[in-house]
Amino acid sequence: MKSVAAILKEKRDPSVYTIGPDASVFEALERMAEHNVGALLVMERERLVGIVSERDYARKVILLARSSRDLPVRAIMSSPVRYVSLHQTSEECMALMTEKRLRHLPVVDSGKVVGIVSIGDLVKSIVAEQRFIIEQLEHYIAGDRGV
Repeated sequence: MKSVAAILKEKRDPSVYTIGPDASVFEALERMAEHNVGALLVMERERLVGIVSERDYARKVILLARSSRDLPVRAIMSSPVRYVSLHQTSEECMALMTEKRLRHLPVVDSGKVVGIVSIGDLVKSIVAEQRFIIEQLEHYIAGDRGV
């Protein structure tokens, strides 16, 4: 299984998009749309204090008929945040995401946010790894053992 560090290196866009806890939910939605992402890390200076996602918006604003322009991100963000380290594997991340029903995991190294992995990033990595294993097995079965 690949490490989170390897998955981050393979990402097409390794950017980490953030917002402050006092910004409006509307601003968060604008930023998500601008960067075509489903979640933003909520940062207070350099400290990770939460995560806000499209799911939070749907469940905590739309369904409760609240105004996204007047509501601060801190009112709907998920906190505390589950995160992973660079050395953890894609398998460990998938297990955590499945168990906790998460779609995004911040990556923290030495107390600092260094990336974020989504369920899509993990699926893509796992599929590529399985494809490689299948190709190796097909070569082995066909007798092409590189000898």
